[in-house]
Amino acid sequence: MTHQPPEFIEVGEGNNARNIAIRHLEGKSPGLVWLGGYRSDMIGTKAEALDQWAKEKGHASCRHDYSGHGESGGEFIGGTISRWLEESLAVFDAKCAEGSHILVGSSMGGWVALRMVQELAKRGESHRLKALLLLAPAPDFPHELMKPELTDDQKSQLETRGFMEEPSEYSDEPNIFTKALFDDGDDNRVMKGMIETGCPVHILQGMNDPDVPYTHAMKLITHLPDENVSMTLIKDGDHRLSREQDIALLLRTVETLIHA
Repeated sequence: MTHQPPEFIEVGEGNNARNIAIRHLEGKSPGLVWLGGYRSDMIGTKAEALDQWAKEKGHASCRHDYSGHGESGGEFIGGTISRWLEESLAVFDAKCAEGSHILVGSSMGGWVALRMVQELAKRGESHRLKALLLLAPAPDFPHELMKPELTDDQKSQLETRGFMEEPSEYSDEPNIFTKALFDDGDDNRVMKGMIETGCPVHILQGMNDPDVPYTHAMKLITHLPDENVSMTLIKDGDHRLSREQDIALLLRTVETLIHA
């Protein structure tokens, strides 16, 4: 598939500045805002399907690559949740100023979405959010999912090298997790108390997910309000949720949230 070149905005100042790649589609409200996962980019299967759906239905759509990902500038190894959150908020402010929006966060993007909710609430801008749609959400994953499983060798790597490596099921290149990501992740944890979203939340979660177990999504539910929160469990679903039937479910759920 041939893609139009992205546009860019600069986030940060001086040596901390990085160019963030964006693809934005004008349309009616509510708009869709895609927030990808760790080491993913904005031209993946789910992001493309959402953008195409928005185009066909006349809704606005916005997606971007975090620094160190896809077509954006910056070094991946310098990435943290705070850094990627700053970029996501900058894109949201630059391209999604009008109307309300549905944040669609995949895996780590679900964490970024929840932090965006908190930061927008601090600014008195919760009205800009129509709903949250979280796909295999991985909030607090360094603390909740990784730290309990770290080997002595991995702990040593983090302390002596500043990062650790582990094989990836999705790439020939190993996954790299930095000590900065762990430390900054602790500062951005959301599963410590109630997360007041101020809008409906729907979670799509595969029960056959080897990376983010469905029990993590169930734990997240306990930190969300009692009202307007629902979850669909896909019994044979994996982490990617990119099969034809998964995409169809994703689009049906978006339609439901738009009319909620």
